[in-house]
Amino acid sequence: MNIGQAAQATGISAKMIRYYESIGLIVPAGRTAAGYRTYTEQDLHTLRFVRRARGLGFSVEQMHELLALWRDRKRASSDVKRVALQHVEELERKAAELQQMADTLKHLARNCYGNDRPECPIIEELERI
Repeated sequence: MNIGQAAQATGISAKMIRYYESIGLIVPAGRTAAGYRTYTEQDLHTLRFVRRARGLGFSVEQMHELLALWRDRKRASSDVKRVALQHVEELERKAAELQQMADTLKHLARNCYGNDRPECPIIEELERI
């Protein structure tokens, strides 16, 4: 299977597949005599794993760790759980930051008259040093 077919089968663009290979996240695909990449079913399985992990917001570094754990049949599930729970903490921190930003913008918007006058607390807040 060529890279275009692998991309279609996994939902990961050919550009991202090449990127994942270049950073060592996935093993480089085999090559034909003409130099074209060829992908096996195992390669596709790995790419789908990566797509799902990325969809859950894991970073490249975390995906490296998860892939290593996935391949290690003697792994401790506690190691996998640790990675997942660390990621949950990061997601919750980011969610709290986003909520704080939304609350601030709502407050500013409530205090903006929204009329033809130039005074606007939103602009005033953005220009503050």
